[in-house]
Amino acid sequence: MTSNYNLPPSPEMPIFLRRMKFVFQPLEYLEDFAQAYGDRFSLPTKDGNNTVYFSDPQAMEQIFTADANTLEAGKGNRILKFLVGDNSLILLDGDRHQQQRKLLAPPFHGDRMRAYGMTICEIAQQVSNKWGTGKLNIRESMQEITLSVILSAVFGLDEGNRLDELRLRISSLLDFVSSPMLSASLFFGFLQKDWGSWSPWGRVLHLRKQIDDLIYDLIEERRTESNQNREDILSLMMSARYEDGGAMSNEELRDELMTLLFAGHETTASALTWALYWVDYLPEIRNKLLKELNDLGENPEPGLVAKLPYLTAVCQETLRIYPIAISAFPRIVVNPIEISGYQLPKGTWIIPSIYMAHHREEVYPQPKQFKPERFLERQFSPYEFFPFGGGNRRCIGLAFAMYEMKLVLATILSRYEVSRIDKRPVKPVRRGLTVATPAGMKMVAKSINKVANTPVAV
Repeated sequence: MTSNYNLPPSPEMPIFLRRMKFVFQPLEYLEDFAQAYGDRFSLPTKDGNNTVYFSDPQAMEQIFTADANTLEAGKGNRILKFLVGDNSLILLDGDRHQQQRKLLAPPFHGDRMRAYGMTICEIAQQVSNKWGTGKLNIRESMQEITLSVILSAVFGLDEGNRLDELRLRISSLLDFVSSPMLSASLFFGFLQKDWGSWSPWGRVLHLRKQIDDLIYDLIEERRTESNQNREDILSLMMSARYEDGGAMSNEELRDELMTLLFAGHETTASALTWALYWVDYLPEIRNKLLKELNDLGENPEPGLVAKLPYLTAVCQETLRIYPIAISAFPRIVVNPIEISGYQLPKGTWIIPSIYMAHHREEVYPQPKQFKPERFLERQFSPYEFFPFGGGNRRCIGLAFAMYEMKLVLATILSRYEVSRIDKRPVKPVRRGLTVATPAGMKMVAKSINKVANTPVAV
C-alpha cells in the first residue's frame, strides 16, 4: 500500500475474535465498532487487504453509482457458491451479470407480478386455516407461506409428489444451514468438511443433491410438455432469450432457481415474522392497520391492498429497524477509488452497512423506536433506505417481496389477532447469512369477529 492510500480507523482486535463476534453477535459487532470509530471503519484481513464499512448517504451514493469496472460484487459472494452455483446472478459480474439480470427482470414487475396476487392471498389463508388454539411457531408458518408462494409462482407447482418432496427437502436444508453450527460453517472454511451424509457439512451437500435432482427433473419435464401458456417464472425464464437468440441452459436455470428459492423465501418469512411481532408489541399499529383494511370492504382486490399507505409504511419500517440482510452485497475494489475522502486501493472490500444506515439519528430520529409514520412524513432516498441493497446489485425480486409481504400481512391481520405469550422484547439473532427473530418465538392466534373486530375463539 502506498502513501497515496488512506483508510478509516481500525480497531485492534484479533481477527478470530472479531469473526466470532460477527457470527454470534452481528448487531453488537456493528454497533460497538460504530460507537468507537464512527460510521466508517476498516478491518484488516488475513490476506493483507482491508474490509471497510460505510453507512452515510454520500458514501452509499458513491458506491451504488460507481462504474462496474471499478467495483466487483460477484466475487464477494463466493460464500454462497455451494448453494446457488456458478451461474447465479449474485455471483456474476460485468456483461454476463447485466445480460442475466436483463433476462430475469420482466417476470418480477407489472402485470406478471400482479397475476400472483390471488395465489398469495389464498396460500396465506390455507396456512392460517390450520392454526389451532395452542402455541404457534409463527416463523414456521411464515416459512410455509413463503415457500408455497415460491413453489407456485416460480416453479409452477401447486400440488403433487414433486411439490411435497421439494418442500420437505428445501425446508430441511434451510433449517440445517440456519442452525448456529452451520451458520458458523459459512464463515469458517475449516468446518466445511464432508465426512459423509451423517456429518454436518456432508448433510448439507446430500440435501442439496436431492434438491438438484428434483429441479433438473422438473426442467426436463417442462421442456417436453405442450402447455405453452404457463405464467410461472421458470416457464418465463425458459422462453426468454439472450441477445444472440440463445436460451438459458439447464445449469443456468437450476442456479437461478436456487437463488430465487433461498433469497426470496427465507428473507420474506423473516420480514413477515418481524412485522407480526411489531404489530403485537405496539397494539395501536394493529388498530390503524385494521381500520385501513376495513375501509376497503370485504374481499378487496390484491392490487388495492398493496397500495394502502399505512400497510406499506409498516412493511418499510419493519425492514428498516431490523433489516434481514444487515449489509448489502460487498464490493471489491478492482481499480483504486475514492469514497467519502478515503483513497481505497485495489483489493479492498467495501461493505455498505444497511443496519447502520437505517439507524442514523440524523436520518431517522429515535432510530431504535418502531415508527411507521416516518415513512408517511417523508420520502427517503435509495442511499438512506435500502433494505434490498442498491445500485446494479439491488435485489431483482424487490417489488415481488414487498407485494407478497403486504398481501400476507393483510390477509392474516384481517382474520386473526396474533399475539405472543411472552411479551418481553426480542433481539435479532443470526440465521445463516441473515438476522431474524429467535427460532423458538411462540404466538397464539385468535380469529376476529368481522363485525366488531374483536378476537373470538378459533
